[in-house]
Amino acid sequence: MTFLTSIHGSFAARVLAARLDDEGFDVELRGGLDNPYGLTVGDLARVDVYVPDDQIAAATLVLLDIEANSIFDDENPLRTSKTRRKRMGFIGTVIVAVIVIVAPVLRWWMIG
Repeated sequence: MTFLTSIHGSFAARVLAARLDDEGFDVELRGGLDNPYGLTVGDLARVDVYVPDDQIAAATLVLLDIEANSIFDDENPLRTSKTRRKRMGFIGTVIVAVIVIVAPVLRWWMIG
């Protein structure tokens, strides 16, 4: 078995395992799965997800698909606004980076 990812909380880990199982993967969960204390934060709540060596590439693609679909999930307005803020922050960073790189080049071109 090869390590695929870690997730916090047994509920989220079981949902991920069910999704991977539905896709045809053999999934093994290790860690704070049936914790008697019911912790859902920190390393005590961490559950590691393992799949067989020959299924790791395909399982990684399924995780990527889950993340991509969660970005466009409109059921959670907090997630949507958080995603929108992240996207706008990224766009702003790119614009500032382009200005910082292009401005000296334009100045040199106009002077020279």
